[in-house]
Amino acid sequence: MPAPSVPQATPAGSSATTSATFTISELSREFDLTTRAIRFYEDCGLLAPARGGAGGRQRVYTARDRTRLKLTLRGKRLGLSLAEIKLLVDMYESPRDTVPQLTRFLEVLGEHRAQIEQQMADLQATLDEVRAHEREAKRLLAAGAAGGRAAKAKAA
Repeated sequence: MPAPSVPQATPAGSSATTSATFTISELSREFDLTTRAIRFYEDCGLLAPARGGAGGRQRVYTARDRTRLKLTLRGKRLGLSLAEIKLLVDMYESPRDTVPQLTRFLEVLGEHRAQIEQQMADLQATLDEVRAHEREAKRLLAAGAAGGRAAKAKAA
């Protein structure tokens, strides 16, 4: 995935604003996502763009939305579920003490690490089993080839 480019601020709708806003297409390009994926994150409650344009049909994303999208993608790379990501992102937006937030983050990461370690152990066991089957198949082929040569020698 290419490194995200620095977005250019665009005015929301037709009025000039002092803070950066983004369209769904701009975020889509910057983060190499489909617009459908961004709308899905909206449906999950991870993003909440304002509405602009005629009839409020145009999504207007703020720097906050962009940050939440970036954190969402980071969480996905870590293998967290969208529910876990939402919980953590929502916690970081609260003005409360960060100790409970960091404690919960450590809990989530620890649970996720344990799950990955278990998956790695399961994969290692499967790999060991595949190797054992390969050795057995090679042994049987070698025994069959040796037996076939002995039978041909007796017949001759």
